[in-house]
Amino acid sequence: MKYRVCDSCIGCGVCEATCPEIFRINESGVAEALDEEVEEEFAEAAAEACDGCPVGAIEQA
Repeated sequence: MKYRVCDSCIGCGVCEATCPEIFRINESGVAEALDEEVEEEFAEAAAEACDGCPVGAIEQA
């Protein structure tokens, strides 16, 4: 499973704080996800980050 961050991201940092192995705030101040399959050990935290996004900007790719 992969994730992607949509243009509606507000850069709040919740995803990065929840799962920094998959999400980070880039130099533009918005989140981005690694463009690779999420390893099993990070799957739960990545799903939690997706669910915790206050604007619903993260989706499964």
